[in-house]
Amino acid sequence: MHPYRTHTCNALGLAEVGHEVRLSGWIHRKRDLGGVLFIDLRDHYGVTQIVIDPNSPAAKTLDGARIESTVTVTGTVKKREPGTINPRLATGEIEIGVTAAVIQGPADVLPFPIADETTMPEANRLTYRFLDLRRAKLHKNIILRSAVAASVRRRMWEMGFMEMNTPILTSSSPEGARDYLVPSRIHPGKFYALPQAPQQFKQLLMVSGFDRYFQIAPCFRDEDARADRSPGEFYQIDVEMAYATQEDVFAAMEKLMTGLFAEFTTKTITPAPFPRITFEEAMRKYGCDKPDLRFDLPIEDISDLVKGCGFAVFADCVAKGGVVRLIKVPGIAAQSRKWFT
Repeated sequence: MHPYRTHTCNALGLAEVGHEVRLSGWIHRKRDLGGVLFIDLRDHYGVTQIVIDPNSPAAKTLDGARIESTVTVTGTVKKREPGTINPRLATGEIEIGVTAAVIQGPADVLPFPIADETTMPEANRLTYRFLDLRRAKLHKNIILRSAVAASVRRRMWEMGFMEMNTPILTSSSPEGARDYLVPSRIHPGKFYALPQAPQQFKQLLMVSGFDRYFQIAPCFRDEDARADRSPGEFYQIDVEMAYATQEDVFAAMEKLMTGLFAEFTTKTITPAPFPRITFEEAMRKYGCDKPDLRFDLPIEDISDLVKGCGFAVFADCVAKGGVVRLIKVPGIAAQSRKWFT
């Protein structure tokens, strides 16, 4: 038998009842019910309930083990009683009757709970990031990110793109932010710059004769945090195409994004080809160059309606060649003045 595990913690079912198995993972939860110890054992793949009888040789080992201790257990797969089946678990119809246990890594007192998704101060979470990433939501997010990256690569390969990795240590180049500088050991007094984007390198690839390039590229920019990116470092899907028009680029990206959303979400998105609006139209109708079209509250020109209306602010503006625009919000007139404040 394998020294650590014969199965993962989501792999056992009724077909394995009566089999001797070995699992390794973290103690997710513990419950002592009249001397019988119940433990939810968690690994990367899922959770399995293990049961330790007070007369089992493993009872003394696991009774004092703290939550999040790493353990290896050996035991027999048993079918749960009908009233104890947990439909929320993939392994909810079985449990493991433990006959032997080894503490691989004892845990200290935790700075915050792992099993319960309680809100914790960000500074505390980042200090213990390795524990924070054990929590179910974040763990699933990391798995999702990996799956999305794999899907991006597969879809880009299918469209004829080659994945290439561009240099990280380079010379400084003019971009939109400040560079991060790294001192050079072999050239004292000189510095490398971390790339703000692979822009120059991917253009060199096109000059070199490669037709379609892509990269899930790290970008380093010494700038403040924004709502849509972390400060200093973020990743982007970087693309370059030779002998291509703007429409060719749009078509490739539409195919990529519609495929990703169809694979990983149930949300309804606008089918390709996506609507195209000019910068001038975006600014005129929405007041910004990246409008959120879900709200569908365009700015409307009412200059003709207010011309000579008697309200000097509007009438004088139009008389001098200006325009008057507003946002039409259905049902807004029914709201009280208190609602606006």
